[in-house]
Amino acid sequence: MKKWLFGMWLACALLSPLAAQTILAVTEHTPYTYVMDGKVVGTATEVVELTLQRAGLKDYRVNLYPWARAYDMAQTKPNVLIYLIARTKAREQQFQWAGEIMKIQYHLYRLKQRPLAITDLESAKRFTIGVMRDDVRQQYLQAKGFGRLVISAQSSDNFKKLLSGQVDLVPLTTDDASSLCKETGFDCAGLERVMTLDEASTGLYMAYSRATPDAVVQRTRRAFEQLKAEGQVKRIMERAP
Repeated sequence: MKKWLFGMWLACALLSPLAAQTILAVTEHTPYTYVMDGKVVGTATEVVELTLQRAGLKDYRVNLYPWARAYDMAQTKPNVLIYLIARTKAREQQFQWAGEIMKIQYHLYRLKQRPLAITDLESAKRFTIGVMRDDVRQQYLQAKGFGRLVISAQSSDNFKKLLSGQVDLVPLTTDDASSLCKETGFDCAGLERVMTLDEASTGLYMAYSRATPDAVVQRTRRAFEQLKAEGQVKRIMERAP
């Protein structure tokens, strides 16, 4: 009996500091993360909140920012969980990865009314492309030698620039394109997919800042793997955004 009580006391003592950690989950506006009635919601947000709750990390806040700001916070502050973030070789050591929420595929889109002579990635370099600051698409295209990039704070800004003729192309997922058409009142039939950026297509994760305690990261990873094994992550993310 004494051993049992001591074990319970020890477990509580170890858990208490973790439960007391205030986690700031940060993200940007996407079809899976958006604000409704003053609260950040969406399928990816649901996965993140369910994971934190399962991990016993119930003291958390979820905020939505322009991507560059969220990215900076996750690089410089402790106890910051960023999602949905692409896991790339360049980012591998910059964050503590906690779980892959979904896979995405990026495509270059143009307006149908503005035909462009593009046959491959090299020929696309002749045209202006709208990208988000510090986003994986900006980093990928820069690494490939693209020099005509127009950088904005948010994906919606890039899309508006495409519609107004300020850029020739924008890299988006299919869901992003559909959501932005709806948001701007533009008929998606007027968009055309030019090519797929296979090398930039990747998994989107939740990841902690490097300054976050390892115990918090480990609890989150275990909780996410449990939810994934139960099929809950897949069921939530399969819902239409």
